[in-house]
Amino acid sequence: MTRLSAQTPPPWPNALAGLWRPGFHRLMLVIRCLAFLCLTSVALLTPGFLSVPNIVSLLTTVSFAGSVAIGMTLITLSGNIMSFSLGATVGASAMIFIAAVNYGGLVLGLFAALGFGGLVSAAQGAAVGYARANPIIVSIAALSLILGGAEGYAQNGGNYASASAHFGILKSQIGVVPIDFIFFVCVTMAVQALLTFTTFGRDVFMTGSSFRASEAVGVRTARTVTGVYACAGICAAIAGVMLASRYGSATMAYGSGYDYDAIAAVLVGGTIISGGEGSAFRTLVGISFVAIVQALLLLRGFRQEWQHLVGGVIVLIVMMLQTRSAERS
Repeated sequence: MTRLSAQTPPPWPNALAGLWRPGFHRLMLVIRCLAFLCLTSVALLTPGFLSVPNIVSLLTTVSFAGSVAIGMTLITLSGNIMSFSLGATVGASAMIFIAAVNYGGLVLGLFAALGFGGLVSAAQGAAVGYARANPIIVSIAALSLILGGAEGYAQNGGNYASASAHFGILKSQIGVVPIDFIFFVCVTMAVQALLTFTTFGRDVFMTGSSFRASEAVGVRTARTVTGVYACAGICAAIAGVMLASRYGSATMAYGSGYDYDAIAAVLVGGTIISGGEGSAFRTLVGISFVAIVQALLLLRGFRQEWQHLVGGVIVLIVMMLQTRSAERS
């Protein structure tokens, strides 16, 4: 069957899509902008928010959770909702990275961690894309397998870097900006370029918009979904590498909670949960919003339970707004 030609206008919106849409869509954009402005105002009025330790902590949090969120964005865009195994992939990749660095150095550690993240997630993508398995069920099964395998491997609870291990640039800092944040920005730009300028990116948006219609015009949907999951796994592995490099150790606890932060960032950023519309840049805004909310709650003395509660409320509100928007479309 003939595929769309290279001259066919791209069927997806760009990073600023929705800016000129009439009616309810424009209203949603205005609400997001006002919410972000209000949050920024509260942040600037909060004592300690602009302190160097808080800025470094905020950028670091954005870097780790943001890398997972960028991977989650790809999965959501492809129409597969979300994955609950990316957090576990972060922890397992971190453990593999430390073990490989201890054995053969930094380069081996990078290849081992990123290779593991890509392969374990690609296997899930193959199950979803080729076997048409339910993506949520597949991710839950993968979560159990990864956790079980990691617990069997690390009976002492985690891996620790040897005294001779060196992490080079991965532990550096440029002024108050941790190198982790630079890597996160690079990942965001790379994924956005992949979505905007490549055939693969076009196929991701088309698959998310309509699986059957995509197949009808010749898109290899199974291969696209497998590729999406592989890229998401690599993004999660990057977060694992950054965490392991910063702390010189790795446990499965490193990935705890990042799945939910990533889901919140994707939805708050405006990527549609049903797929086909969104961008990595939107997720960058979303994870910034989530991280600032968490930092403000911490600075104002709220316990971690309140952070989870507020995060859940934010996701619930965004889901309700998306549902209302879909009804108006």
